[in-house]
Amino acid sequence: MKYVHPRHPRITIDPDVCTGKPCIRGMRFPVTSLLAYLSSGMTYETMLSEFPFLERDDILEALSFSSEMMHESFFPLQEAA
Repeated sequence: MKYVHPRHPRITIDPDVCTGKPCIRGMRFPVTSLLAYLSSGMTYETMLSEFPFLERDDILEALSFSSEMMHESFFPLQEAA
């Protein structure tokens, strides 16, 4: 069964696709992969060229979804030395 995020319809979760990780439009392209490419310095333009099945709105929605999820998470921290 595929689930769609209510505020981010391009983000889908399907237990049978990428072990249930949030993906772009039901494809086997997890949001985490998109973020990893961007954080490595890949530009939107390069990403769209390398992955022609992606659309600019996919990138923007993945960023928005990720930002929203950061507000919903608890991060165990320890004091820095």
